[in-house]
Amino acid sequence: MPYRKLTIGIASAALTIAGTALWNQSDLATAATLAAIGIPAPVLDTPNPAKSDTAIFAGGCFWGVQGVFQHVKGVRSAVSGYSGGSRTTARYERVGSGDTGHAEAVRINYDPTQISYGTLLRIYFSVVADPTTLNYQGPDHGTQYRTAIFPVTVDQKAVAERYIAQLGKSGAWKRPIVTRVEPYKGFYPAEAYHQDYLALNPGAFYIRANDLPKVAALKASFPTLYRAKPVLVKG
Repeated sequence: MPYRKLTIGIASAALTIAGTALWNQSDLATAATLAAIGIPAPVLDTPNPAKSDTAIFAGGCFWGVQGVFQHVKGVRSAVSGYSGGSRTTARYERVGSGDTGHAEAVRINYDPTQISYGTLLRIYFSVVADPTTLNYQGPDHGTQYRTAIFPVTVDQKAVAERYIAQLGKSGAWKRPIVTRVEPYKGFYPAEAYHQDYLALNPGAFYIRANDLPKVAALKASFPTLYRAKPVLVKG
């Protein structure tokens, strides 16, 4: 059973044991400092004259990935879902087995005139996911929680591969980067109850422990790109 399901089931008990309310500003400031990794901007970031484009990233539990990008200026939508496997296995219970090829992923629709693909990647590597942990992020373990980038264009593939190589030489992490650039095979939206989970459940134990620090890190590290009101799937 995925760790997150266990966490949801014991959330109330955990909160009682912890004896704490929501993260206060001091807590979040400290967590943001710990969560953010200072990395350079991509050397290669191909200009895109289009009015709209799509990026697909996997970085552990899609609740946090979606929640962070919903707060990024220039992002029009961020949808949780599955990528890497087939349509027939794109269901939460099935993906949780870890043998479908799917990763929990987020499809981001964005305005390239406001934010570039390379900048989205910089946010991803800075505050969204640890690119050095193979098939797990934080408490979540399994291939479905791997870090992966699914380029939808040749230019995106070139930017992603070049950036990973650049970051590997930067010394930002002590361990090797294991994030993969994988072929795009399709994206399948997750069940409705997974959408906007962070925004709708900020008090959930899992969200407070694992994901609110990432949003705080986004605000601290990219203040000009942060927006307080998230863009939600459900409006």
